[in-house]
Amino acid sequence: MNRFCYLAAALGAAVSVSAATTVIVRNDLDLARPSETVEVSAASLAPLGDDLTRVHVYENGVEVLAQSIDGWLIFQTDMPPKGVKSFELRLGEKRVYKRADFRVYGRFVRERFDDFAWENDRVAHRMYGAALETWQKEPLTSSTVDVWLKRTRRLVINDWYLVDDYHRDTGEGADFYSAGKSRGCGGGGVWRDGKLVVSKNFRDSKVLANGPIRLIFELYYPDFKETKRITLDAGQNFNRFESNVTDTAGIKKTQTQNMRIDRDHGILRAWDSVANNNGEFGCAVVFDPKAEVAEADGNQLFVTKTPQPYWVGTGWDRSGDFANRDAFDRYVDQFVQRLRSPVRVEVKP
Repeated sequence: MNRFCYLAAALGAAVSVSAATTVIVRNDLDLARPSETVEVSAASLAPLGDDLTRVHVYENGVEVLAQSIDGWLIFQTDMPPKGVKSFELRLGEKRVYKRADFRVYGRFVRERFDDFAWENDRVAHRMYGAALETWQKEPLTSSTVDVWLKRTRRLVINDWYLVDDYHRDTGEGADFYSAGKSRGCGGGGVWRDGKLVVSKNFRDSKVLANGPIRLIFELYYPDFKETKRITLDAGQNFNRFESNVTDTAGIKKTQTQNMRIDRDHGILRAWDSVANNNGEFGCAVVFDPKAEVAEADGNQLFVTKTPQPYWVGTGWDRSGDFANRDAFDRYVDQFVQRLRSPVRVEVKP
């Protein structure tokens, strides 16, 4: 797949079976892969035509939610250890989604000083735009990555901004994290002469895909002539970050956190207490194991010689997904295994 792209509800109308293709998916790992995103290129589906919005995916006769994006058809499945699954792809009417199908979302938030906020059914983040730099009450110039902690599968961004009361947990989580001028959880920069250099807030944003399975958006930083592309899939705790400039990224350091540095596997992981006795949470950054590790300006960093993709993930012990630090570490370790051993996809006519 074009890696800059990145790792439908049932229709009332009858779906044509005059054209069909079989997709075989194989998991070579001896571990389960829940919410695995399967990517099938448009070129391999040529017998079904060039309109991927009309291609429907079925497993054992039951339709599976699918999304067409940038010349690819994607869908998700839970792969068992060493498992093999077969899917039938048929040509039919254009897919029509329901609101409940969407498990990712992101948007520019002009009403909150130009934030860009995004989420899926597990995690939420935001990055800061131009208006925050000149806010009279509390101006902030920072290209950090902020974290919102969720304990609901529901998409919450619009509701939380609407009521403007998201710094306390009323049952769905809250914005407990303070990123400030640090790198927060996965913020990037450039490494020059042994120092970390960071940009100002972003000035422009563009949503390239907004679900229901995959979110892709870009943020533009003119002072660095930098475009950051971020991809988040449903059911996953990790985002993929890409940049034409960034060669350094990392995690804010605190006095109370447990920091794990695993250079062999390309992992930085912080586990820390949440303010006001709101549990504990983890932030992990996964990067090229060939990278160097450094510290600067209160951040634990990795440094590469050239811009490289990296992945940023979070977990909260009140989310229902991670009971403790060990559980989060297992998730991070398994994510790395999945990343470096992708499922194999075979298309048969």
